[in-house]
Amino acid sequence: MTSSDPTGCDPAPLAEQIARCRICADRFAATATAHRPRPVVWFRPSARMLIAGQAPGARVHASGRPFTDPSGDRLRDWLGLDDAAFYDRDKVAIVPMAFCFPGYNARKADLPPPPICARTWREEVMSELSAVRLTVLVGGHAQKWHLGTRRPVTEVVQGWRDHAPRVFPLPHPSWRNSAWLKRNPWFESDLLPVLRSRVREVLQ
Repeated sequence: MTSSDPTGCDPAPLAEQIARCRICADRFAATATAHRPRPVVWFRPSARMLIAGQAPGARVHASGRPFTDPSGDRLRDWLGLDDAAFYDRDKVAIVPMAFCFPGYNARKADLPPPPICARTWREEVMSELSAVRLTVLVGGHAQKWHLGTRRPVTEVVQGWRDHAPRVFPLPHPSWRNSAWLKRNPWFESDLLPVLRSRVREVLQ
């Protein structure tokens, strides 16, 4: 696929094709941020763990590196990984539901990931990531796509044992969810120790 001909055949590696994608240029130009596409592509076919999130935020759009923000700090703590292990693309694939920062609306609120990104790229990326043994679903958008569910995030995360050890659904690690963590202490006491153990097992 290419940005100019999404139905065509491009011999370049898939990650390079995605990095050149510009199918949302007009959409992003019309947002309050009026920004240009910058796909943040972070995977290699050898990856053993997949982190499926929502979409890059403004800081990640600027850095070109996923989870370079306070949410990333919290997610790395949840997984028990330091920066070197987290950003090792040979072992960890970070594939959000949209590769580009969607922008803000007029009230400075985050826009959702454009569905066209997943329709265009996700099946092909998942096919390339055939070595994945652990999938971490961060937030509702990823959970809906990967689990085929429309249940609330809290309900999905509460049922994490139904999907472990291959899949772990998580809430978004945004600091806005700190109140959620206080209301749901089982997340840190029950789920996270099992998740960290599984991460070590898969990546060792």
